[in-house]
Amino acid sequence: MPILHVRNVPDDLYRRLKARAALKRRSLSAEVTILLEKALQTPEPDQADLLDGIRQRRFFRPETAGAPDTLTLLREERTR
Repeated sequence: MPILHVRNVPDDLYRRLKARAALKRRSLSAEVTILLEKALQTPEPDQADLLDGIRQRRFFRPETAGAPDTLTLLREERTR
């Protein structure tokens, strides 16, 4: 099995990892391995999908969804 060495780990991060491992009754190495596995299980969003979502939100018009426009909301708020 390959060995992975990580250098220059900040003291605070090391303490938190060590405390988490102790809480779960695992070795530090086992806890880091589990955390890495969990992090890599979550698929990273595709950049094209992210950009498509941004474009959709950018050109979203509330009135097409039946929501009142901002001017109407402001006028209603002023009359309260």
